[in-house]
Amino acid sequence: AKIEKHNVKLFLLCNPHNPGGRVWTKTELEKIGTICLRHNVMVFSDEIHCDFVWAPNVHTVFASLSKEIEQITITATSPSKSFNLAGLQVSNIFIANSDIRDKFKLERSKTGYDEPNTLGLVAAEAAFRKGNPWLTECKKVIYDNLVFASNYLKNANINLKAAVPEGTYLLWVDCSNLPFDDAEQNRRIVEEGNLWLDSGHIFGIEGQNFQRINVATSPQYLEKGLEAFVKCLSNE
Repeated sequence: AKIEKHNVKLFLLCNPHNPGGRVWTKTELEKIGTICLRHNVMVFSDEIHCDFVWAPNVHTVFASLSKEIEQITITATSPSKSFNLAGLQVSNIFIANSDIRDKFKLERSKTGYDEPNTLGLVAAEAAFRKGNPWLTECKKVIYDNLVFASNYLKNANINLKAAVPEGTYLLWVDCSNLPFDDAEQNRRIVEEGNLWLDSGHIFGIEGQNFQRINVATSPQYLEKGLEAFVKCLSNE
C-alpha cells in the first residue's frame, strides 16, 4: 500500500539490521522480494554486517533468493566492519543486472569515487584471503562482550533494557524507563560519563530514548565504559 501511495521505486534493506540487530529470516526476505517484484521496486541490500550473525540465526543473501530477485538487487558489503578497515574506504558492490550495473557505474564515475585507493584494495584482498582465522577469534570476543554487556545492563537496577542482538556487534539499549528525557540522557553520557555513544534519535524519532553501544573492543575497555554509562545515568 505504501509503495502504491508514494510511488516507491527503491527499497533500502539493511540485513543484519542496524541498529536493531535483527537478522531477517529467509521467509521474511522472500515476502519483501515478492512485493518488490510485483511493484517493480529495486532493492539496495546493505549486508555490511553479514559476518556478525549469531547462532542459531543464519544470514541469507537477498540476491540469492531467486534469479528474478537477483535482477532487481544491488548488494553492498565491505571488509570495513569485519576487519576494522573503515578508514581505508573500500567496499564491494554486486550488481547482476547489466543495465543497472552500467547505470550505477556511470553515476559512480561522476562522483569521483570510482578509483579506490591502493592501500584499501590491498588491505581488502589480504583480509578476504587470509583474515578468516583472525575474524573467527574476533567474533568469539565480540559475542562474549555482547553477553557480558547485556547482562551488566540488566543487572544495573536502573531500568535499562538490553538483549544480545541476532546480528551485528551493536547493543541497542532501551533507556525509556529512566526518569529523564532523551536530551538529558545524552548530556549525562557525554558530560558526566565522558562517553561517545550513538544516541538513538539519530536513527529517527523511533530511536528516541535508546542508545547504541559498540561492543567491538577489549573486554577491559567495555567494562570500564559500561561502569561510566550506568553511573552517569544512575543519579537522580
